[in-house]
Amino acid sequence: MAALRKSILLLLLTGYTMFAAGPFVWVAMMSLRTTTEIHHDHFGFPDPAHWNKYPDAWFNSNYATYFANSTQIVVAAVILVTLIGAMAAHCLARYRFRLNRVIYFVLFSTIIFPPQITIISLFQILVQYGLYNSKIGLMLVYVAIQLPLTIYILESFFARIPSDLFDAARMDGYSDWEIFWKVAFPIALPAITTTVILNFILLWNEFLFAVVLITEEANRTLPLGIQRFIGDTQEDIGMIATGLMIAIIPVIVIYAFFSEKLIQGMTAGAVK
Repeated sequence: MAALRKSILLLLLTGYTMFAAGPFVWVAMMSLRTTTEIHHDHFGFPDPAHWNKYPDAWFNSNYATYFANSTQIVVAAVILVTLIGAMAAHCLARYRFRLNRVIYFVLFSTIIFPPQITIISLFQILVQYGLYNSKIGLMLVYVAIQLPLTIYILESFFARIPSDLFDAARMDGYSDWEIFWKVAFPIALPAITTTVILNFILLWNEFLFAVVLITEEANRTLPLGIQRFIGDTQEDIGMIATGLMIAIIPVIVIYAFFSEKLIQGMTAGAVK
């Protein structure tokens, strides 16, 4: 009976893996084929494999610029949202002050509403302050839209840190600033790592805010670069697939190296 359960579980896991990995493998194969070959046979193997499409996309289709822009914007946004979110979450979880829960409720309520409803307001604000069509402006928008969720995730984790640790740190002469960096932050690192990975993946693939707030070619991100190959009457499917693989590879690498940290942070219980 145990062997039958294991066989069924293995069959289910194999089926799910094939279902999840199938689109990725299909895009990977299309990235090595031309659009003509793809139209001839949508699911054919790359024979021959056109590896030259990757350097062609990187150097001749401006993907190097798009990749650099995405890296600069997303890395800066993730760093800022992590630092600000961790400090805000620690403050809301550990300190009792007037309007503490009101602030928390306001932050929580912003998660309920879709951020797309703020696009017009954000557009007007960025134009007013000269940040429209700039990487700094888009980065600040990314920080703003991800900050409430980051605080919400981290606040519950910081709240579970035993107060005895903070009392002991104060007896040792630690200031509030030192308590955060030397006690709270290291303990909360699994949860912080989780928010870093989630924010990076979400922002790396973000399209809607970028397409509204960025129009200059020099400031385009990877999702906007891929859009260049989608026209009104013709689509270069082969180059779109190549661009998608260039955009997907960093996410796959990050998840492969940090998936264990992600699982630890999402399953973390009370701090001992």
